[in-house]
Amino acid sequence: MTAAPTLLTNIRIPGCAEVQRLWLDAAGIVQSIEPMSQTFDRLPPPQLRMIDLQGDWLSLGGIDLQINGALGLAFPEVQASDRNRLLAICRRLWEQGVDAFTPTLVTSSIAQFRQAIEAIADFVAQPLPPRHAKILGLHLEGPCLAESKRGAHPQEHLQPLTVEVLSEICGDHLAQIRIVTLAPELDPTGEAIAWLRQQGVIVSLGHSQATAEQAQVAFQQGATMVTHAFNAMPPLHHRQPGLLGAALTTDTVFAGLIADGQHIDPIMLKLLLRAGEGDRRLFLVSDALAPLGLPDGQYPWDERQITVTAGTCRLEDGTLAGTTLPLLAGVQNLVRWQVCEPETAIMLATLAPLRALGVDWSDPRLLYLSRPVCQLLRWHQSDTGELTWQRLCENDELPTPTSI
Repeated sequence: MTAAPTLLTNIRIPGCAEVQRLWLDAAGIVQSIEPMSQTFDRLPPPQLRMIDLQGDWLSLGGIDLQINGALGLAFPEVQASDRNRLLAICRRLWEQGVDAFTPTLVTSSIAQFRQAIEAIADFVAQPLPPRHAKILGLHLEGPCLAESKRGAHPQEHLQPLTVEVLSEICGDHLAQIRIVTLAPELDPTGEAIAWLRQQGVIVSLGHSQATAEQAQVAFQQGATMVTHAFNAMPPLHHRQPGLLGAALTTDTVFAGLIADGQHIDPIMLKLLLRAGEGDRRLFLVSDALAPLGLPDGQYPWDERQITVTAGTCRLEDGTLAGTTLPLLAGVQNLVRWQVCEPETAIMLATLAPLRALGVDWSDPRLLYLSRPVCQLLRWHQSDTGELTWQRLCENDELPTPTSI
């Protein structure tokens, strides 16, 4: 692809203090990353191409751990015949800068859960073409949720939180389940959380009325995540800290956040980032619904209708249901609203979700090694402060070399 080894210089890598340089082999595969200040330990290969990125950020692709559908297809409605539609979604997400995601199945009937899980499991079992976002497993957002905090989830399909219910939903495809969002107060014994953890499933607390004490017990039982912080849970209160207060004061817990300006006010986003130590225990999600990639308008959503206005999805009664905001638009919003610096915003969508999944990246440069250059995103901040991104390798071509 590159035809010759390439050296990218003057790169900022999120999570690294120094300006870096990156070596690509002739096939466009990352070989090494090292500080610009480090003395060369090798002779440059013949015909080396050098490209100066002029201090732009270079990141991995985005990882979306809460996305409910796209291009008109809601993930709970996926059937065996929808392979081409799923491929189209994976391609569109790639074009939106997302490298991997967990399709999120919101509350529906047990039969519909099983149908969607089986269909997506079969899809994952087949080879994925290049330049398509990869599925990392499924996120079940429900059906074991608190009725009073169900939000847009249909009441008639809520279920008690028991091992039996969870086992029936997952069927023979438990290995495909990566995350389950549940209300811990529905299971005071903690048997369901313990069972999920034994199966290697990440437990996320959400759509819950849990007190701080109930949440702390759930964290002790193995829950490590909170679904869309501030939303569908008791508010943060100085006398009743609730689920979110417990999460922000527990070092082993990670919280997802939606940066569309509707789910959380930018001032509260700034407060959340300060309390949650920025990208160390928080991560961005899109919470995008099936109209992602489609224009504003009215769309079917299970047996109901949602209206999309400026990317915000609401039910007919005004209940906030989600967004059609691409994940990386949330990164740009955080910078535009001056909630955080570009480095933190980029990490919230790229590296932080990996940490929430249990991937260690004490040295983030190691995550770049052996990756094709097409998986890397270049971020540029203009003189006006606007943050933009593009795939580093557009149409199989790197930027024009500055010297040869």
